Amino acid sequence: MTLNANFAAIDLGSNSFHMIVVRIENDQIHVIDRLREMVRLGGGLDDKRNLTPEVEERALACLRQFGQRLKAIPSRNIRAVGTNTFRRIRKPGPFLRRASEALGHPIEIIAGREEARLVYLGVAHGLPTSSEPRLVVDIGGGSTECIIGRGFEPMQRESLEMGCVSMTHRAFADGVISESAMESAVLRARMKVMPVRHDFTRDHWFEAVGSSGTIRSIRTVLREQGWCDSGITSAGLKKLRRALVKAGRSDAITLKGLSEERKPVFAGGVAVLSGVFKELRIEQMRVSDQALREGLIYDMLGRFDDEDVRGRAVMALARRFGVNEAHAARVERTAVALLVQALDAWELDASECTELLSWAVWLHEIGLAIAHSQFHKHGFYLLTHADMPGFTRQQQYILAAMVRGHRRKFPDKLFREVPSGKRVLVRRLCVLLRLAVLLNRMRSSANLPLARFAADGDALRLRFPEGWLDANPLIRAELERENARLEPAGFRLRFA
Repeated sequence: MTLNANFAAIDLGSNSFHMIVVRIENDQIHVIDRLREMVRLGGGLDDKRNLTPEVEERALACLRQFGQRLKAIPSRNIRAVGTNTFRRIRKPGPFLRRASEALGHPIEIIAGREEARLVYLGVAHGLPTSSEPRLVVDIGGGSTECIIGRGFEPMQRESLEMGCVSMTHRAFADGVISESAMESAVLRARMKVMPVRHDFTRDHWFEAVGSSGTIRSIRTVLREQGWCDSGITSAGLKKLRRALVKAGRSDAITLKGLSEERKPVFAGGVAVLSGVFKELRIEQMRVSDQALREGLIYDMLGRFDDEDVRGRAVMALARRFGVNEAHAARVERTAVALLVQALDAWELDASECTELLSWAVWLHEIGLAIAHSQFHKHGFYLLTHADMPGFTRQQQYILAAMVRGHRRKFPDKLFREVPSGKRVLVRRLCVLLRLAVLLNRMRSSANLPLARFAADGDALRLRFPEGWLDANPLIRAELERENARLEPAGFRLRFA
């Protein structure tokens, strides 16, 4: 863990945007600032999943404010993630660029199950140590995450497409909270939970824990009315539903402990939690004050302490698809040797680039598990859609693009989807991957010399021991073909 440093985590949810700033001193985490803005991003999507200009500007204004607070914090100590609504925007690229510029830091879009992993990580660090399995439920604006874990390790994760904002729009769009509308909303929530019910029922966990603003608001309201002494109970939820129906409209709710800004989506959140309680047979739930943003902090600290879950995810995927580990290790040695010689010329971060290049090496042949023909394309599909703990969607796409581009025609169009700040780097790393695979064509370390590699921009030069290419005409022919494939993409490869 890095000592005496500030870290920041930004959670860009469908209902509200949150930022937490902490300081690490002597291996202890101290919260020094929290910012929160009710943006209601999820309410700004039209029927075609485009973001309305009004909501977009509200989001950008909030991000500019957050960005002011981040200026004194090193970029490597900051993580900003977008969740359900960012995932649902039809073409997120333009908004993502504007949002990142407003914040002054790249924003990553995380998949639902990765969101669940991070939520569990944050919640688990805020609870007493226990060896018993726990169920964690987090209700956001657009999705609900359910996780069963033991200690700090999640064992079962699901992300369900329902949240307090989306449920409000479907069941209480006109603001009316009738008995039939509430029953319908609870039933709708139960139907969302039903497909995963078997994996999350009471038999699989010792206690239930809730996180997120929705669940904390429900706990506060129940406590203020005297319906629960602590946490949330099924009986208390039943009384709360009756009270909401009695109020009749969201703007007429007068429950103690409920803030004005929470009122418009409160009935939707209560319906979602009620459906989860009923379907998973929960009677009592304790409430955590930690969630996704705290999980982001602990995930960052894990990376500093060489506990990066991404490396484990890569190796697990490689083994799952039967990657030839001896060959992958050979290609990795060659790729890293080429990279080391290019670090100064390309002004690269050694740690970041070695990590990314090594991951791509270990995954470049996973497509063989489907078919040998076009296996690089199969690998691209698998990596685009795989569940990879620790990775954002952008990071998975970068890996997928490198795997897709490691042989045959250089797919320059794919790299246009890589964030502009990473595009040149990823293209060059992909070329190093291609060369490392080519030089290991014989799938043997015998007779493979340490080639000298030099780079001047996209002009590349490989130099082998005298007479080696003459003794290996197949490699010479492959290098000539490789140069022809790289030239249309702007690279020039010379060798001798």
